[in-house]
Amino acid sequence: MIEKLHLTPEDAFPEDLGKVQDHELQVLDSQVQRQLDHEVVVDGEPDPETEFRHYELDEEFNDRDKR
Repeated sequence: MIEKLHLTPEDAFPEDLGKVQDHELQVLDSQVQRQLDHEVVVDGEPDPETEFRHYELDEEFNDRDKR
């Protein structure tokens, strides 16, 4: 299966990251980070939805590190 390299603000995003397996969470993080980088380079600033997703992923990783 070929995965998208970017996760645009229009693409589906899990409502509950706590239910996402570690590997899938890492893939999501990579996709969101690539999208964030792309938006900054192309538009000069990130889309608010991409920033929010990036924040949510960071929070989930921090929560998992505490367990």
